[in-house]
Amino acid sequence: HVQLVESGGGLVQPGGSLRLSCAASGDTSNSNCMGWIRQAPGKEREGVVAIASDGSTTYAVSVKGRFAASRDNAKNALYLQMNSLEPEDTATYYCAAYSWYTPRCNSLRPADFDYWGQGTQVTVS
Repeated sequence: HVQLVESGGGLVQPGGSLRLSCAASGDTSNSNCMGWIRQAPGKEREGVVAIASDGSTTYAVSVKGRFAASRDNAKNALYLQMNSLEPEDTATYYCAAYSWYTPRCNSLRPADFDYWGQGTQVTVS
């Protein structure tokens, strides 16, 4: 089992930046694929980025060019640098991971992720 804990959310003005962090613990050996998923009030969960252990990424169109994901495998950590934030980015952001190994890590479907953190709130206003 994998435990995920997010941090770094908060309130920011439009155009501002935030950096989210996620600390993973437990058996992460199969979690080649990790990602960030967000959920805005009244909306379904939306995949933001998927990132493999080699650092390769797949971004949602809505954040491409503004957000950058990275991971430190030695520290079991995942990061999301969010720039040029817009009110539409307001949501609870979840760190998530697969429970099974796959070399392909390009799906943004929330249903593909098995482990989830508790979420961190990002408000752009």
